[in-house]
Amino acid sequence: MTLLPSETPAQRDAFVWVWLPGHTDPVPAGRLHFRRHGRRYAFGYGRSYLDRDDAISLYEPELPLRTGWQAPPSNMSIASALRDAGPDSWGQRVILERLHGVAGRDADTADLDQITYFLESGSNRIGGLDFQASPEVYVPRGSSATLDELHAAADTLDQGRELTDELGAALLRGTSIGGARPKALIDVDGRSHIAKFSSASDPYPVVNAEALALELALRAGIDTTASFLTESLGRDVLVIERFDRPADGGRRIIVSALTMLGLDEMEGRYATYPDLLDVLRRTGTDAAIGRRLFERIVFNVAIGNNDDHARNHAAFWDGKALELTPAYDLCPQIRSGETSSQALAFDRKGTRDSSFAAVVAAAPVYGLTTAQAREIVDAQVAVIERDFDEAADLARLTRAQRNFLWHRQILNPHAKYGYIAGQ
Repeated sequence: MTLLPSETPAQRDAFVWVWLPGHTDPVPAGRLHFRRHGRRYAFGYGRSYLDRDDAISLYEPELPLRTGWQAPPSNMSIASALRDAGPDSWGQRVILERLHGVAGRDADTADLDQITYFLESGSNRIGGLDFQASPEVYVPRGSSATLDELHAAADTLDQGRELTDELGAALLRGTSIGGARPKALIDVDGRSHIAKFSSASDPYPVVNAEALALELALRAGIDTTASFLTESLGRDVLVIERFDRPADGGRRIIVSALTMLGLDEMEGRYATYPDLLDVLRRTGTDAAIGRRLFERIVFNVAIGNNDDHARNHAAFWDGKALELTPAYDLCPQIRSGETSSQALAFDRKGTRDSSFAAVVAAAPVYGLTTAQAREIVDAQVAVIERDFDEAADLARLTRAQRNFLWHRQILNPHAKYGYIAGQ
C-alpha cells in the first residue's frame, strides 16, 4: 500500500485492512494515526487503495473515498465505523489482563489507547475490517482451542483469577466480537460461531433465556440467526452462527446503529428507532424495512428485552447501501416490577413505554396502519403463548426457571395494559 505523502509509520499507528464485497482475502485500505495532542485518531486511505476500481468507502458519509487525512466527527475521538470493529468491555478486560496481569482487573479501560485494543485483539472480529501493524503483509492474530478450554479461560477471568499464558492466548481469539458478557469464537462444521457463557454474576439463567428468545423469534418470523445449546464444563453454552461470514468465504462489513446515527458512545441515549428507520430508508433498498423494524420492537416488548440499545442494532454496508442485519442479542432482561421502558424511543415524541398500546400508536412512523400493527402484535403473542413450553424445552429451562420468566419478562402484564387483542 502506498503511504500518504510525507508520512512514515509511527509506533502506535495501525493499518486498516478490508474484505471488499465478493473477495475472500483482505486488502490494505488505509492508515489510522493517533494524534496524542487532543487524543484523536485520524484516518487516511492509501493511494493504492484509492486507485482500485473496486474500492469502497469504509462507511459513507463518515469516511468518504478521498485523499488526505480525515479527522473523526467533532463529537468523536475516532470514526465510529472503525470503532465498531474494536473490542467492547469483555474484550478489553481480556486485553488488560494479558498486558498487565492481575493489575489489569483494577485498570481503567481508558488507560489503553484504541490502537492498542485494535492491534492486541483477535483478527476474527465482527464485520469486514481488521487492523495490522503492516500495510504490506496480513498476519491474522488468534489461536485454536477447544470449547472447554475457552470456557475455562472465560471462567477464570470472570471470577478474577489469573490467566495462564495458554488460556490467555486462547481467549484472545474472541476479544474483538463486542459485548459485555463472557464469550469466545469457535468453528462448527467449518462455519464461524460465537459461544456465549454464563457469568458468576448472572441473577437468572441468562444463556438459556437468550436461547429461548432466539427460538421464539424464529417462530415469530423475526429474521435472526441459527443457534443451539451445548454443554461445557457441566454448564450450558449458547452457540450462535455468525451472520457476517458468508458461506463462500470472505467477510461482510457491518456498522452499528450508533454509526448510522452519527452518535458517540456517550450519546447512545439520543438514538431512536425512527431516526434509524430514516437512515435505512434513505440509504437502504428494503421496501419493507419499516415493517421489519416494527416487528422487532414488538418482539422486544413481548419478551421483556429492554436492552435494545444502539449497539444492539446493525446493518451490512457494501459501499453503496445499508441492509439491516439479522436480529441479535435478544434476551429477556430482569425487572423489579411491571413498568419498563425500551432503551430506544420508538416514536418521534420520545416514547419508550414497553407496552403494545404505545407501540401500536407509533405504527404510522413505520408505514403501517393501526390494523396492520395489531395483526403483528396479535400474531407474535399467539406464537409465544402457543410455543413457550416447547421452546423452553429446547432451551433446557427447568419449571422454576420458566415460572421466573413467564409473565415477568415474557409477556409481562404491563405489555398488555391498554391493549385488547383482536380489536
